Amino acid sequence: MIRDPEIINDVLIKEFASFPDRGIYSDFSVNPLSNNLFFMENPQWKTIRSKLSPAFTSGKLKNMYNQMKECGDILMKNIDILREKNNEIEVRDILGKYATDVIGACAFGLKLNSINDDQSKFRKYGKSIFTPSIRALFRELCLMINPSLLRVIRVKDFSTEATEFFHRVFKETIAYRLENKIVRNDYVDYLLQARKDLVLNPNLPKHEKFTETQIVANAFVMFVAGFETVSTTVSFCLYELALNKSIQDKVREEIQLKLSQNDGQIDNALLMDLNYLDMVIAETLRKYPPLVALFRKASKTYQVLNDSLEIEKGQKIIILVYALHYDKQYYTDPEKFIPERFLPEEKAKRPSGIYLPFGDGPRICIGKRFARIEMKLAIVEMLIKFEVFPCAKTEIPLRYSNKVLTLMPKHGIWLTFKKIN
Repeated sequence: MIRDPEIINDVLIKEFASFPDRGIYSDFSVNPLSNNLFFMENPQWKTIRSKLSPAFTSGKLKNMYNQMKECGDILMKNIDILREKNNEIEVRDILGKYATDVIGACAFGLKLNSINDDQSKFRKYGKSIFTPSIRALFRELCLMINPSLLRVIRVKDFSTEATEFFHRVFKETIAYRLENKIVRNDYVDYLLQARKDLVLNPNLPKHEKFTETQIVANAFVMFVAGFETVSTTVSFCLYELALNKSIQDKVREEIQLKLSQNDGQIDNALLMDLNYLDMVIAETLRKYPPLVALFRKASKTYQVLNDSLEIEKGQKIIILVYALHYDKQYYTDPEKFIPERFLPEEKAKRPSGIYLPFGDGPRICIGKRFARIEMKLAIVEMLIKFEVFPCAKTEIPLRYSNKVLTLMPKHGIWLTFKKIN
């Protein structure tokens, strides 16, 4: 267990060559969709990462904006409809639908309409993957305590039904693109290029070849990671803004000022210019990091600099992100929601290696910038139309489910929306 910021930086960044893999076990014969960017080890991880990273350049993200905006408009209409029925809204659910539609449209060219379709299979099976269960908890505890148990028991990462659904849908999406020669310059196009280079290329040595299933698995991981982290983070953000009305008003004030300077248009440039909102999202990710811990495995024996400690080859390492984010040594009053912690001058006072919501180094989250734009758009759209308040169902403080090792509110996040005239 590593707590020292300097060693954390060494493991994640400076000495990455000694710690390139997460060391999280998954039996790919039982869990074919887990054979993806998140679980893969070097050199396969490096190969596929280099093929898929160009899908998330700033230029590509600008091109996705209009599709995100369409999903945001539908989200606003849905909030209005829900308000008329009963103005106590479980925000994780509606934001989960929004994020499902965004990732479907921007990354895969699929018009899912999860926000309006309660029977959406994408939403149903996507949600099921992150629903707390004893099976999921047992698997995660095995990973932490004795991964070899998983080799014997062969516990599945996801339900058979969900695995079969996503496997079929993404295979069909890829086949449809190929058959109809559709080019959208999106994530699927980069997957198709990776397939051409790594699966179909006859000149590749056998040990460097990928499989068709690995291409599908990398479509799957982008989908599930894309909707869950965004919807949960925005929900936690709204929760904090509802409890801290002065901060909510300050965010809205910044948005309205920038809108007045931009002819009232919400566009990519405006979102990039919202500095206080950036700080609010950063503080949300500090209090509620998507992953509470990071894992690495030593690929070779490593001597810690200026220390007698030697990390042996094969040694598993855990970096406790949640603990670092709440460490009073680095964050005064860590339980309080204080966006000003992320002013440039405040950040400069802290060491690097103690704020890791997306990880760090070469294995940092590939969709980090995509997620930020998606989050900012949803928050901006909501705050210019609504004020957000706690309601009778709002849990203060939040309690988390004890059936998963991630931060998942046990009873949801319930808030009320008041329309701004």
